[in-house]
Amino acid sequence: MKSLLSSALRRNRQAFAAILFTGFVIIGCKKENSQLADEAQSRNSTSLIAESNLFGDDLSLQTIWELQQAKIATAKYNSFNKAIRDGYVDINVIVPEMGYHYLKMDRLNATFEYDKPEILVYNREENGQMKLVALEYAVPISLSPNAPAGFTGDNDHWAVYQGTLWTLHAWVWEPNPSGVFSPTNPNVHLH
Repeated sequence: MKSLLSSALRRNRQAFAAILFTGFVIIGCKKENSQLADEAQSRNSTSLIAESNLFGDDLSLQTIWELQQAKIATAKYNSFNKAIRDGYVDINVIVPEMGYHYLKMDRLNATFEYDKPEILVYNREENGQMKLVALEYAVPISLSPNAPAGFTGDNDHWAVYQGTLWTLHAWVWEPNPSGVFSPTNPNVHLH
């Protein structure tokens, strides 16, 4: 009987030690995850501050975050061929201080989504490569008689294009001294 009790105590001690060890591991993981989350938040805040310098000082953090998300969502289109493969087509709109416009027709609707621009604006570099410079949002006036809400805040100003579309540029890929939502960018020179 005594050896049975002794064996049970050893097993219970081993089980207790395993439970205690597991608890320490979980606490350590939670602490590490918390530290990682704090670091990520700090990096995100630093990134927002850096982006605010690129986008302008008069924007809210929410607007900067939305612009950042738009930039992240469209990063793959720095490859011009990827944009073409994904259905963006040349609409033969080439504007000085803007660039070459490529539209994705199935995105043309009454809904504004900052991470899904209807138009990508490129500039042809001296070497002939197409460089993504801006995102453009377009909403048919026939579907939305009033300008869409757009980005958070009141810094974005929609323009009417040829009486048919509400349009809004967001210069997330090429710094614009005239402002992130300005329709034109003096840094863009057509080649």
